Amino acid sequence: MPPPEPAPKLRSQKKMEPEITPFGGWNRNLRLANGDAELLITLEVGPRILSYRAGGGPNVFKIYDEQLGGTGEASWCIRGGHRLWAAPEGPLSLLPDNAAVAYQRTERGVRLENAPTAPWGIRKVLEVELAEQGSGVTLRHRLINEGTEPIAVASWGLSVMAPGGVLVLPQPPLGEHPRDLLPRRVIVPWPYTDLADPRLRFGTRYLSLRQCSAETRLAKLGLFLPQPWAAYHNGDTLFVKTFEALADETYPDLGCNFETFTDSEMLEVEALGPLRTLAPGEATGHTETWALFTGVPTPASLADTDLDALLAPLSLV
Repeated sequence: MPPPEPAPKLRSQKKMEPEITPFGGWNRNLRLANGDAELLITLEVGPRILSYRAGGGPNVFKIYDEQLGGTGEASWCIRGGHRLWAAPEGPLSLLPDNAAVAYQRTERGVRLENAPTAPWGIRKVLEVELAEQGSGVTLRHRLINEGTEPIAVASWGLSVMAPGGVLVLPQPPLGEHPRDLLPRRVIVPWPYTDLADPRLRFGTRYLSLRQCSAETRLAKLGLFLPQPWAAYHNGDTLFVKTFEALADETYPDLGCNFETFTDSEMLEVEALGPLRTLAPGEATGHTETWALFTGVPTPASLADTDLDALLAPLSLV
């Protein structure tokens, strides 16, 4: 298969100075662009990245138009895009992040943060860097305990992908008996997930999950991926997220450094940091990198050999 085509160019922008621009009913949004890729980050709620695209291509994220432009809602709003949450899922995750965020320039990007979340006092900080060339993005997610009590928490970066694509995850190499007597592969289905769901495919080298707008069932899986990357193919664009796999750390949700959720509208690509008990003043977090590849053809099937052909030119296998 020929290598993917380079992304079409945006307008030239050498210094990548962020611009304040209107979007989705909000007036204050940051636009970061380098000629190859563009990010839109709202300053009116969050921290949240609303759009990520290569060249003149489409936004790879799902956004909920009816939830754009609002602030101050009493309950949490998904809105779409990429957000920073706190794991495990529960009351702390679902606290509203519907207020404006502060931002400042960093050497290579921007730093966003919200006010500490009552009653726990967790401050969310997201640092975003767009490479000078290409589509590469580095994100540093950080949770700071500014409360008065210790709290067990993990950082959680959730990217809400546009509908119609397929998620591809690497399976660790198979072991052998009797050498490998202890378990070392973590796959955690949520209670409502049907492992006979036709959207799911378990191969020898890959696991895949399709987003299907005609399917009303919910599905969620968690995994520990020692090869910490995930790819989402939609149209002719491949979104790749890499993250961390710290074998000596404890991860939330029975040991997951990655999770995915899908419904009829979207599919989430979720990376998690280690689960740590933070004393007041302590912090935890994780780092992700993103990349976009364009001109990537749809594989003939989701069999391992066809996924090898899709991923090998991108140095993922």
